[in-house]
Amino acid sequence: MFDFNLIIAALPIILAVIVVLVIITQGYVKAPPDHAFIISGLRKTPRVLIGRAGIKIPFFEQLDKLYLGQITVDIKTDEYIPTNDFINVMVDAVAKVRVADDEERMKLAMRNFLNKEPAKIASDLQDSLQGNMREIIGTLTLRAINTDRDSFSDQVMTKASKDMEKLGIDILSCNIQNVTDEHGLIQDLGMDNTSKIRKDASIAKAEAERDIAIAQAAADNAANDARVIAETEIAQKNNELAIKKAELMKASDTKKAEADAAYEIQKQEQERTIQTATVNAQIARAEREAELRKQEVAVQQQALEAEINKKADADRYAIEQAAAAGLTKRQREAEAKKYEQEQEALAQKALAEAQKYSMLQEAEGIRAKGEAEAAAIRAKALAEAEGMEKKAEAYQKYDKAAMAEMMISVLPEIAGKIAEPLAAIDKITIIGGNGDTDNGVSTIAGNVPVVMAKLFESMKETTGVDLAEIMKADTYDAKVTRNVNLTGAPDIILGSETGQNSSGADQTQP
Repeated sequence: MFDFNLIIAALPIILAVIVVLVIITQGYVKAPPDHAFIISGLRKTPRVLIGRAGIKIPFFEQLDKLYLGQITVDIKTDEYIPTNDFINVMVDAVAKVRVADDEERMKLAMRNFLNKEPAKIASDLQDSLQGNMREIIGTLTLRAINTDRDSFSDQVMTKASKDMEKLGIDILSCNIQNVTDEHGLIQDLGMDNTSKIRKDASIAKAEAERDIAIAQAAADNAANDARVIAETEIAQKNNELAIKKAELMKASDTKKAEADAAYEIQKQEQERTIQTATVNAQIARAEREAELRKQEVAVQQQALEAEINKKADADRYAIEQAAAAGLTKRQREAEAKKYEQEQEALAQKALAEAQKYSMLQEAEGIRAKGEAEAAAIRAKALAEAEGMEKKAEAYQKYDKAAMAEMMISVLPEIAGKIAEPLAAIDKITIIGGNGDTDNGVSTIAGNVPVVMAKLFESMKETTGVDLAEIMKADTYDAKVTRNVNLTGAPDIILGSETGQNSSGADQTQP
């Protein structure tokens, strides 16, 4: 529960805080430097704030403002005013005023211009300033007004200051902008002065022209003297220059003659040097051409030898490829033949089965006959299959012998292929040697056995079959000394089922 006694005790404090907040928020004022804030109401003497802040108690005090800045007042006369010499003039002037800053006169300004804008203050002061200027114009002559405007403006300020002090205003300055008269007398005074000025100017001009003419004559005389002296010096310098040029020309011609003679001598020496170098170059060129021809002959000889060797290598490669192709072909044919026999056996077996099934359908007796025939066919197929297996085993056992037989069979064809390039030769030019044409031809023809021998070596390295040893098998040395025998190999290669020797050809005994 709330304690009402505590609330009642704190109520004055709360009210005081509220009052202070209201006073601060509603009564706080701050005056700028060009305005005076006047706070009045509770005191007999109002408070004046200029460029500082203060507190105005709401509802009890009032805030008023007074402009303290500079004010421009136009005090131009609206009609012509007679001067001391009875000449009607119209004067246009501008005055700068402001509110006085001392306390007493500021109170006067508060009474007269409180809460007024600067334009309103200028309008209120304009009549008083114009009256003061009219009084001063009546005391001065037209010449004095035009010739001494500073004195005129000072008199206006002095006259108006007394009235402005009563209003709390200070006059800062007063400037005369323009003065005009009703009949143009100011212009006539100006013309008089203009004529006098023109007269003085004409006299000054004539005197200046006289001085100029005298100075010009003196200058022309001095210039003429200087020109004569300068031309004399120029003539002397020209003579000296001509003499110097002649001396230099003489020395130059002498040096030129000496240089021409030296040039001719040097030219003849250079021509002799060029001729010697030309002869040497021709000799060197001839030697290089001879050496070049020797090198060309050597290159042609090497090219011919390379062509012959390249042809021999190509023929050898063709023979090797033909031998390999023949061997591969024979192997493929053997495999195809074996495959055909196997297919034939399978077909016969299938036919026997079909016949057996047909016989069973026809009759029981015929079935027995069919079984006998099927047994005979089966025995035949088995015999053929067994023969094919033995032939395959023979191929495996006599592989080198069979390959040797095939290679031997194609040797005549290989030799013919090697000799074909010799048959196509129309003309042979032999470079090198001892000049014997028959010996050169025999050398080329002798390449055939050499190529055949290289072919035997290549086949021996590739297949392991030594054709040279096989071809020597019938010799006395092969049979007696080395015990070489190839019996049975030809029959197996030709397709015999039994063969002469079931164990295959006897291999070469080392």
